[in-house]
Amino acid sequence: MLKTSAYSISLLFLLNFISIQVQAQDTIPIPLKIKAGLEVSGPAIYYSDKNILNEEGYISVDLDERRSAVLAAGYLNFKYSQYNYSYLTHGSFVRIGVDYNLLKADKSQGKYWAGIGLRYGLSRFSTQVPFFQTTDYWGITTSSIPLKTSWAHFIEACPGIRAEIFSHFSIGWSISLRMLLYSGTGKDLKAIYIPGFGNGTKTIAPGLNYYIVWNIPYKKINVILKKEVKEDTEDNTDTDTNNTNSTNTSGNRQQGSGIRQ
Repeated sequence: MLKTSAYSISLLFLLNFISIQVQAQDTIPIPLKIKAGLEVSGPAIYYSDKNILNEEGYISVDLDERRSAVLAAGYLNFKYSQYNYSYLTHGSFVRIGVDYNLLKADKSQGKYWAGIGLRYGLSRFSTQVPFFQTTDYWGITTSSIPLKTSWAHFIEACPGIRAEIFSHFSIGWSISLRMLLYSGTGKDLKAIYIPGFGNGTKTIAPGLNYYIVWNIPYKKINVILKKEVKEDTEDNTDTDTNNTNSTNTSGNRQQGSGIRQ
């Protein structure tokens, strides 16, 4: 019983010592947040071009002052036609990954984000060619390709910035660079547009997104700031100078003593 009490008291002293050491260092409070973002360029493009409707949003949860877990989802409806064929595709997609803030805690303050996100994307979509027409030696042939459902996989890197302009409200943008891992349609009939990815005829597809974000703080943490160690060159120079002067003075005194003799 006495040993147990002694161990308990020792543990309390140790925890108290650690707490005092942490408090003695410079810290900054950072709020961790749950974020809900809506991509706004898709609806804006649809307002001017009724052939493409892209809607997407995301939810992220701060894991610490720099890392966030992200889940994004969306829907696409795309139409294209010209004189000899028409093409339709529609479907949904999800992206999952992490965001990493490159700003230090004293710069971000839980309000500003400038960093990069990494995602894995999965798209389920249906394609259809209601009409196409070819001309050959035998004349004009008209046909169609029935509806087909496919799955595509891709990865994405998306650097960007976000800033809180009002309480619990942020805006920002990101540049996306996506690489297609599997198109789901084969080499002979590639999808013109893959939801969540972009141009399905290319292996690499760029993108640009604008977001409005609602922030919900759920926890506050104290982040220890690391102090930068600077070499005091001036003090070293002064010390070297004083040492040199002392040496010269001692030498002169010794020479003076020799002359007197």
